[in-house]
Amino acid sequence: MTQSFGILVIGDEILNGRRRDRHFDGIGGLLRERGFGVAWLRILPDDPDVLTAEFRRTMADDVPVFSCGGIGATPDDHTRACAARAAGVALFRHPEAIAEIEARFGAEAYPHRVKMGELPVGSRIIPNPYNRIPGFSIARHYFLPGFPDMAHPMAAWVLDTHYPDGGSPEHQVSVRVRGVTESQLMDLMEELNTRFPSAKLFSLPRLGDVFQIELGFRGRGDLERPFSELIARLEVRGISFDLTGDPERNT
Repeated sequence: MTQSFGILVIGDEILNGRRRDRHFDGIGGLLRERGFGVAWLRILPDDPDVLTAEFRRTMADDVPVFSCGGIGATPDDHTRACAARAAGVALFRHPEAIAEIEARFGAEAYPHRVKMGELPVGSRIIPNPYNRIPGFSIARHYFLPGFPDMAHPMAAWVLDTHYPDGGSPEHQVSVRVRGVTESQLMDLMEELNTRFPSAKLFSLPRLGDVFQIELGFRGRGDLERPFSELIARLEVRGISFDLTGDPERNT
């Protein structure tokens, strides 16, 4: 089974609309390039109780997680303390993290910037090529800055270092069906879904001057058999369709 990752995006500025999330596209793209999947995406506020509860829940799960945001030194940065609380450990001044911060800022690391080196006991640092202020990992959670220009190269390092073999890329094959509604195809979709459980059937209506449905399969195995069966059934019913020419079919 191909590994999937969760993505947590932390910050009131995302929820109140002052900034847009870029981590789903950025980290999600890195995962897909390497053949991994995105299990889920969640956006959380800068609230210590919410963060601690969420980290406790996700640390008890089997899904590794990228968490973006809240690892700075300002009063609204709660991620480091909440991760420690969820893991049941204390914060401590991580020697490698402190060394990186001191190398970057010198005497100006004190008294405030050095707080970014206070990490949960048992953490490992994640190098930051942008400004040397590291992220950290604990319990298969990879804590990164909220800034995409920092977080995404750091996520790439995590994947290349800890998951170097990659996963199995997902493929997709589909047609665009015209002149029918989803309800008219429901029996066909249910039958194909039952016959080919390892291929994930999907149906995406497309609104416009002419109503269309993109209908097909995605998965990591052989999709030719279910896709050929879909085409044959549409032809028997006299339903018009076009192949999408999706390049994913040849990946």
